[in-house]
Order: sequence, then C-alpha cells, then structure tokens
Amino acid sequence: MTTHEERQEILIVTGMSGAGRSTVGNALEDLGWYVVDNLPPQMLRPLAELAQHAGNALPKIAAVVDVRGGKLFADVREAVNALRESTNVRMLYLEATDAVLVRRFEQVRRPHPLQEDGTLLDGINAERTRMEELRASSDIIIDTSELNIHQLATAVQERFAQADAAGVQVTVMSFGFKYGLPADADSVADARFIPNPFWIPELRAHTGLEEVVSDYVLSQEGVAEFVAAYGAALTPVLAGYQRENKRHATIAIGCTGGKHRSVAVAEELSTLLRGLPGVAVRVKHRDLGRE
Repeated sequence: MTTHEERQEILIVTGMSGAGRSTVGNALEDLGWYVVDNLPPQMLRPLAELAQHAGNALPKIAAVVDVRGGKLFADVREAVNALRESTNVRMLYLEATDAVLVRRFEQVRRPHPLQEDGTLLDGINAERTRMEELRASSDIIIDTSELNIHQLATAVQERFAQADAAGVQVTVMSFGFKYGLPADADSVADARFIPNPFWIPELRAHTGLEEVVSDYVLSQEGVAEFVAAYGAALTPVLAGYQRENKRHATIAIGCTGGKHRSVAVAEELSTLLRGLPGVAVRVKHRDLGRE
C-alpha cells in the first residue's frame, strides 16, 4: 500500500482564461517540472499512475486544467477529489480583474472560450461562476492583475524553486491599505496602531528597511508584544499547514502606505518565523517605492 509520504505529487494549474496559465506553465518547465497543458480532468488519474510508475523520471508534474476542456471540464471537481485519495495534490489558481482580462483578450484579438455569441464580459462572468468551487479549494491563489509576464514568472520561481526544502514556504508581505488588500493573503495584520513615521520630518523620506525607521517603529509601545504574540499565534497555524500539506502561506502586514511601519514589522516577524521548524521564509514589500 502506498504511504502518504510515497504518494506521487501533482500540481494542478487552473484559473481564469487570460490570467497567465501559459506563463506559469513555461516558468515551471524552466524549473524542471513536467508540464501537461489543457489536460482533460479525466486524464488526471492516468497521468498520476504514469508518474508513479516512472518514479524519478517524472519527479515533478504540473497539469494545466481549465475551461478549454469544454464539456469534459464539468467533471473536474470529481476528478480532483478522486485523485486526492491516492496522490498529493496541490492546486494553483490564477485570477485577475475583469478589466485586466478584457484588455488582455483584446490585445491578442481572441474570443473568450465561453463567450459564444455574447461579449467578452459574458464569457468572463460565466467562467468565474464555473470556477468558484475550484477557487475555494485551491491551495495557492495568485492575482496577476498587476503582474506582467516576467513578474509572474518570477513569482512562480520564488514559490516553487525550493518548494521541497521546507514543509511550508511562508511569504511575509508588507503592503499599504490605501492600495488594497493582497488578494492571496492567508492572514492579515494591521500595523496602523503604531505611530506613523511619515509625520516625523526626519523619518519621512526613509523606509522601514532602514535602521533609523525600524528602530523607531519597533521601540513604540506594544509593538514588541504584538510581534511576539502574532508569531506565537502563527506557530500552530503553520504547523497545521504542514500536516495538511498546505505548502505555501502569505502573511500580510499592512499600514497606510506600505513604506514604514508594515515594512519594519514584516522584517521583524520574518526573523521570528525563521526559527520555526519546517518553515522557510521570504519577505516581500509589495508597495515599497510606490508612492
């Protein structure tokens, strides 16, 4: 009998048409993955069985599954659930805003797969409805609205290049609330309770990466306790992610503009989380330099 540790692992790449599935597939191939594009869901189990027999010849497999499968795509949820019984399955879901998807389709002058006799938005709305359950069950969600193809490829490389080195890959992300919440955040914390260095003339031009700002932020009342308590709260969560084979997590720390407080706190929290077993940490400052 195949044990949990011996199961073949497959990454399913899915999501909205125009959100970057081809770019992700190419990036995974560059990392040594065996990528199958536009795979009918019914072929997922035979692919997993082939990979199991191939052993080290096919160590990392990604299958791009989407609405191009037509009527065959209707069985995708059942196919994925059946596959989970014998295979370690992770699902990467790509999405983007309606406006961005419309622009991308117009640029390539191609119709949406579900457009039929309607408009582009009709096709996009139909696809969103059809993809709701898959999105809800996905392990990783990437919003590509503000990413070009090179930035998306970089994001994939950062997430998957060393995916086997730790039980869970954690991204600690600083951001500015005025630019919107990160769509892929698993947990969000608010650093706006901290006095804002923006209002101190000698600190305004500096960032949370610089010692003069970091020292100011971290020395404020309650900040050390907040970081320690938040890190302690995340400890059992990240351990649970590893038990449930959730390999990636994004922990977002926000302040007003994403320049001072959230950056300093994210750096401090990342140092704390690096001490946890089975956890690999990277830091991303989403909005730094945006102002």
